[in-house]
Amino acid sequence: MSALPRTSPAGVMVIGAEPVIGTGEEIRSVDPRTGEALDPGYRAASVEHIERACALAKQAFTAFRATTAERRAGFLERIADLLDERRDSLVECAHTETALPRPRLTGEVGRTSGQLRLFAAELRAGTWQGARIDPARLNREPLPRADIRQRRIALGPVAVFGASNFPLAFSTAGGDTASALAAGCPVVVKAHQAHLGTAELVARTIAEAAADTGMPEGVFSQLVGGGTEVGARLVRDPRIRAVGFTGSREGGLAIAAMAADRPVPIPVYAEMSSINPVLLLPAALESRGAGLGAAFAGSLTLGAGQFCTNPGLVLAIEGPGLDTFTRAAADAVAADAGATMLTTGIADHYAAAGDALAARDGVDEFARGSRPDSAACGRARLLTVDGARFAADPALQAEVFGATSLLVRCADTAELTAAVETLEGQLTATVHADEADHPLAAKLLPLLEERAGRILFDGWPTGVEVGHAMVHGGPFPATTDPRSTSVGTLAIERFLRPVAYQDVPTALLPAEVRDENPLGVWRRLDGEPSRDALAVDSAD
Repeated sequence: MSALPRTSPAGVMVIGAEPVIGTGEEIRSVDPRTGEALDPGYRAASVEHIERACALAKQAFTAFRATTAERRAGFLERIADLLDERRDSLVECAHTETALPRPRLTGEVGRTSGQLRLFAAELRAGTWQGARIDPARLNREPLPRADIRQRRIALGPVAVFGASNFPLAFSTAGGDTASALAAGCPVVVKAHQAHLGTAELVARTIAEAAADTGMPEGVFSQLVGGGTEVGARLVRDPRIRAVGFTGSREGGLAIAAMAADRPVPIPVYAEMSSINPVLLLPAALESRGAGLGAAFAGSLTLGAGQFCTNPGLVLAIEGPGLDTFTRAAADAVAADAGATMLTTGIADHYAAAGDALAARDGVDEFARGSRPDSAACGRARLLTVDGARFAADPALQAEVFGATSLLVRCADTAELTAAVETLEGQLTATVHADEADHPLAAKLLPLLEERAGRILFDGWPTGVEVGHAMVHGGPFPATTDPRSTSVGTLAIERFLRPVAYQDVPTALLPAEVRDENPLGVWRRLDGEPSRDALAVDSAD
């Protein structure tokens, strides 16, 4: 690995500790500004390469999951340190491949290393292990109770699919990879074709960190493939025990179907589709409609609308305040210069999806931004429809991945509530409300809780804080599993499962559930949270 250049990609995959050149069809990332294919080319992984990566992951699993939390924390921190050291080369490579601004990418390197360090801290805290001890009650009536202890263990090797819109934070070393490695699961990544060079640089960094910290070979690999074959073989491989995916609804559902159709089905944690409704309540519109309009346009056009949390839907009640909001939003969008999107394919799909939405009965366009001079151009668009038509036409909830949003003008509170009740599952729901709006907000909040993973007041959904309390998930079709999150420390639980130990001899018990608590972790002792040693009379 050290023989490879560290600052520029070389057209290789990483399988275990080795750089490998594929043998399949050559694929290249494309400069979205010019449409020109970029060097180097990458040969797709063969069946043998996929087999090798999965075999190494399986071989590494037993040893890796048995490593201490401290050792895995050190591994994650070493990845983070190396990413920070190589920030400039990562930013330049990602900028060439995605056209994302350098400041945005610089921040994304920091977010990527930051979430790795966050999971390292979570490992040391120990609560992720979910340790519980119900001591024996041999004299309990009418029946005695056995000694039962519980902890969580790693699921097994995880397949991770890199995302198009975050070449760092949701890709090779992103949240899925970080949380799976923290849980003790080896990871096999399928690199995203939009940023193969960036993916390679990060993959080599992870492999180097694994070697530096003495991790077993096979704890990480990354494969390349231009179509669906490599990903499909990964999902179907019996050694893969879970999948992390960020992308389209079509892609996520295809992966979930493959995983469910296996002889041994596995969980798929797919983030897929969300239009992130924004509710503008009457008093807020009346007092600050112009400011809300400008701020909404800024959130919508941020990153060419290529965040999974861009506000693609606005719901509000007719009135002067909404008129003020509409004028301000239209002015801001009309002044927007447009942006280069991630790929020409994404730009083409964005334009087609926007046109399809605009063609629905009752939908009118009231603002459009400028067209940038690039191969993958993205123009902002604002559309509007009345509340009754929105509630009656499910197609108006189709995600348009880019800076297009639909304003739903409702006649009254009843029509607004009816529109909310028709919403599909979402990653986010945002409410702008002044104090006079709180009674209405209180009635809407339970509806939003049933439909979104994160509810915001008086803010904008773009920008996801990486922390302990964050939920970046939601009911279908936002994700395939609303019980989890792909951002924040709770994400580790996706790749763990509980095991109970009944009357297991003390000498054979895992350290986390031994009486003396040698690791000093938080546990439930007979139902009570504690870090103390167990001091219970087992004959009680």
